Amino acid sequence: MNYTLHQLQVFLKITQTQSITKAAVELNLTQPAVSIQLKNFQDQFDIPLTEVIGRQLYVTDFGKEIALAAENILNEVYAINYKTLAYKGHLTGRLKISVVSTGKYVMPYFLSDFLKKNSGVELQLDVTNKARVLESLERNEVDFSLVSILPEHLQVDNLELMQNKLYLVSNSETKFDKKQYDKKILEQMPLIYREPGSGTRSLMERYIAEQDLKVEKKIELTSNEAVKQAVIAGLGSSIMPLIGIKNELKNGDLQIIPVKGFPVESRWNLIWLKNKKFSPAAAAYLRFLEKEKDRIIQTRFDWYE
Repeated sequence: MNYTLHQLQVFLKITQTQSITKAAVELNLTQPAVSIQLKNFQDQFDIPLTEVIGRQLYVTDFGKEIALAAENILNEVYAINYKTLAYKGHLTGRLKISVVSTGKYVMPYFLSDFLKKNSGVELQLDVTNKARVLESLERNEVDFSLVSILPEHLQVDNLELMQNKLYLVSNSETKFDKKQYDKKILEQMPLIYREPGSGTRSLMERYIAEQDLKVEKKIELTSNEAVKQAVIAGLGSSIMPLIGIKNELKNGDLQIIPVKGFPVESRWNLIWLKNKKFSPAAAAYLRFLEKEKDRIIQTRFDWYE
């Protein structure tokens, strides 16, 4: 056996994502590079670690056991690194956060200064939809989650960060001459939705239901970027978070349709399980946010607030 730590990292990521392509994206590697590392790792075992049926990659039972061993080995390596830094008086450890997809426009600004001051802290940031975010929190896989709608089925504590404002938007080619439109305009246009499980979709559906609007034509897409591009292309309009369309508004690719009662508002909240036992890194990060969040909002989001 002559496997490397890098091969262990690659193989573990493949088992977690069930995909060479997804593993490559998360590891910031090319797909061929990941495939080569998997082959080199597999060549050291007489028993298959993975198998491909159709076009789907599956991890064998033996592969799952090796993945568990790989995770334990890597955790021990991380522990050695953390202990070395801790011995030198540095804050160390892994900070694990899951973020709803539109939160990627928010969360980095609340992390940047903390990570610069604490180089011994390693960040794991998972950007996905609301359903997966809450699932990872419920399983205690992360320290914190960033959401715009507080969960009703979980007992959590929270730190409110900033407001989340959503507007009805269209492409720049469609003409809207009135200074303000009635909410009934939503019944007259095709609307583009995020997928089920998305926080933006939940806010959108709640508003439409509360206003008793009858939306006839719907288009469903699976990411905020896909919705954005579809609106720009003229496939329809959508209710979108302002935080994610700053550049498109500035460049004239999108326009806000002035509708009475808008924006739809919620709040970005950092949440964690009640009675969560924080690691030193997570506890330090929460203290940092409690002290610095107002300064970050003022300096980073003055255009937004």
